[in-house]
Amino acid sequence: MSVSATGAALAPVARRGRGLRRWLGHGGFVLGALLVLAFVGLALLGPALGADPLAADPAAALRPPGGEHLLGTDAVGRDLAARVLAGARLSLLVGLLSRLVALLLGAAAGLLAGYLGGWLDGVVMRLADMTLAFPALLLLIAVVAAFGPSLLTLFLALGVLGWAPVARVLRSQVLSLRRLDYVEAARALGCSRRRILLVHVLPGCRSTLLVLFSMGMASAIIAEGSLSFLGLGAQPPQPSWGTLIRDGFGYLRTAPWLTLVPGLAMALAVLGFNLLGDALRDLLDERAATEARP
Repeated sequence: MSVSATGAALAPVARRGRGLRRWLGHGGFVLGALLVLAFVGLALLGPALGADPLAADPAAALRPPGGEHLLGTDAVGRDLAARVLAGARLSLLVGLLSRLVALLLGAAAGLLAGYLGGWLDGVVMRLADMTLAFPALLLLIAVVAAFGPSLLTLFLALGVLGWAPVARVLRSQVLSLRRLDYVEAARALGCSRRRILLVHVLPGCRSTLLVLFSMGMASAIIAEGSLSFLGLGAQPPQPSWGTLIRDGFGYLRTAPWLTLVPGLAMALAVLGFNLLGDALRDLLDERAATEARP
C-alpha cells in the first residue's frame, strides 16, 4: 500500500480522535455529562442501593446524616437518601416524558410551518406567540388545578405547554434547510413532502433537538419540583424533590438537612442538564462550522 493510500485510510481515524479530544476537553460537557450520568445511574439503581423510601421508623425520627442513615431521616423516621433517590426517579421520568411530548408536538409544528409556509406558518406562529405570552408556571398551575394533581396530568401539561419554543426554533432552522441543494434536488426528483421532511430535513435538525431536549429537561425538573412544592404535583406517599423541600421547611432550625439535601440534589441535576445543553450547542455548532469549511 502506498504512503498516500495509507494516509487516506488513517485520516478518518485521526478526525475521530481529534473530535473525541475536543469533546473530552470541553469542561462543561464533561461536568454536565458526569452529573447527568450520576443522577440517572443513582435513580435506576436506587431500589438496590437504599432503604424503602416509604418505610417509617418513629424511633429513628429526625436523625442527622451519618451512621445507618447516610443523609439522615425525616420527621417519621424515613430514610432521606432513599427518598431523594426516589425523587430523582420521579423527576427524571416526568422530565423525559414531558420533553418527548414537547419535542414531538413542537417538531411536527415547526417542520410543517417552516417547510410549507403560507397560512399554516402564520397560524402556528401566532399560536406559539400566544402560548409564550403567558407565564409558563401560571399556565401549568391552571391546567393541573383544572384536571386534578397527578403525574399523568403533570407530564402531559408540561409537554403540551412546552411545544412552542421547540416549534419556533425548528421553524427557523427548516427555513434555512429547505433552500439547500440536496433538498431542492429531492424536490426536483419528485419526492413527496413527507419523504423530504423526514429523510432530508429532519436529520439536519438532530443537533438542535438534542440541545432542546437537554435544556428542556432542566426546565421540566424545576417545573415539577415547583408544582410538587405547591401540592399540585406528586401526591403523598410518592416522594418528590419538591414535596421533600416543602415537608422540610418546618424543620429548618432543628433538621436543616431535610430541605438542603433535596434542594441541592435538584440544583445539581438542573446544573448538569444546563451544562450539557450548553456544551452540546457549542460543540455541535463548532463541528458544523468545521464540516462546512472548504
